[in-house]
This record gives sequence, C-alpha cells and structure tokens, in this order.
Amino acid sequence: MSEAQAGPTSGPVALVGSGEFLAGMEAIEAALLAGRAPRAVFLPTASAPEGPDRVDYWLRLGTEHYGRLGVAPVPLAVLDRRDADDPANAEAVAGAGLVYLSGGNPGYLADALRGTAVLSAILAAWRAGAALAGCSAGACALTAVAGDTRTGAIRPGLAVVPELVVLPHFDRIEGWQPGVVDRRLADLAPGQILVGVDEETALIGGEDGWRVDGRRKVWIIDRHGKRRPHPAGAVLALPPLAEGYNSVAPKK
Repeated sequence: MSEAQAGPTSGPVALVGSGEFLAGMEAIEAALLAGRAPRAVFLPTASAPEGPDRVDYWLRLGTEHYGRLGVAPVPLAVLDRRDADDPANAEAVAGAGLVYLSGGNPGYLADALRGTAVLSAILAAWRAGAALAGCSAGACALTAVAGDTRTGAIRPGLAVVPELVVLPHFDRIEGWQPGVVDRRLADLAPGQILVGVDEETALIGGEDGWRVDGRRKVWIIDRHGKRRPHPAGAVLALPPLAEGYNSVAPKK
C-alpha cells in the first residue's frame, strides 16, 4: 500500500472549490465532523508565498470559523518543509476530527508537505478516521496534479486521490487562466479524470462513493472537452476513494 492509500477505517476526503472558513461552507464541514472528534487542524501552507499577512489572515479566519462551529481550532503554521518536518507540528495533528488544507499555491503546498513528518501525521489521522479536506490549492494538492501558480509549471500532487485532477473555482477559473481546461486535458496521464469544482461547492468521497454538496456544481470533463454538470446531491461514478472501501487499489 502506498503512503497515500487508505484503509477500511479511513475518513472522507472533501475537494472544495472555494469558500474555506466562510459561513456558506459551515454545513459541509459540520457534516464532515459529525461523529468525529471536535478538533479541526488547519494548515495555511499554500498561502506562505503570499507573505505573513496572508498567512495570519487564514489562521485568524480558521480559528474564528471553528469556534463558531463549537470545534476546537488547531491552527498549524506549517510554512515550509522545515516546519513540515518539525516533530511538534506532526504531533499536533494527532486526534484531529478534521484536517483542512486551505488555499494559495497548489504546487508550493504539495512540495512543502511531500515526504514530511506532518504529511505522515495527516495521513495517519485520516486512516484512523479523520476527515481530510482541501480547498482550492488544497483540493488540487490532494489529487494527482498541483500546478504552480507562480511559474505555471505542472507539479505532482500528493496523490491521496491519484485518479483525479481538479480545477477549483471552476465557474470562474477560465476568466483568470484562459485555456487552462485544454492544458490540463492535454497533460492527463492514462487513467486520470479531470474534474471541475465550482465555488462554494465540494466533491466528497467516502465509503458510499463520491457525492456533490454545496451551492453550485461539479463537472466531469471528458478527453474531448465535453463537460457534464452534477448538482448538489448527485452521486458520481468515479474511482473508489480507497481499497478498503471497494477492494480496488488506486492506480500507482
């Protein structure tokens, strides 16, 4: 079993298009935390290249957000690989009911966490039943591809969900990055699926498969560029989240 693969008790994975720590997403996170420890560990790692003010913004917003949900907030200021290999930061992840990766630069986030003590702790918490969520950059980093917004380079993601490549902010992204859908399609490896997740929307995988939650839609884009929309409540025919759920191991 590879480092990112899950076992039978692993928690859900939520790939969120936008809206981390905002009121419109509270119901989704409350559902992710239901039946789990009321403790949310959140990492602003993807925003580190934007400077300390932006990092502080995410830490403050997350702390206030989880306080409103009645959940113990655990802000974890992991900003680089040195922080990600700090044993104290890794220990802080233990006992989480939810681990959340917020937005910024997907490629930076994946490179900062890959192969570190903090990532191992996050995956251990997830395998033990914690929910694992990523919003925008965080969503990309959990899948196969995490583009670097500074350079435009395609970086490998952490491959917790190795069959998927995600485009967050899908209802707006082509206005910011013209042609990004065609570029991602051209770069797909065999067996990978391109998924667009609109803002304030989540694609959530668990033992019952993949479903859509939130205000807008999730889109499956086939290799010819055809887009199929799926509204809230839809169940999607995507590869199973983990071998423990369906006895089918993710592709390596």
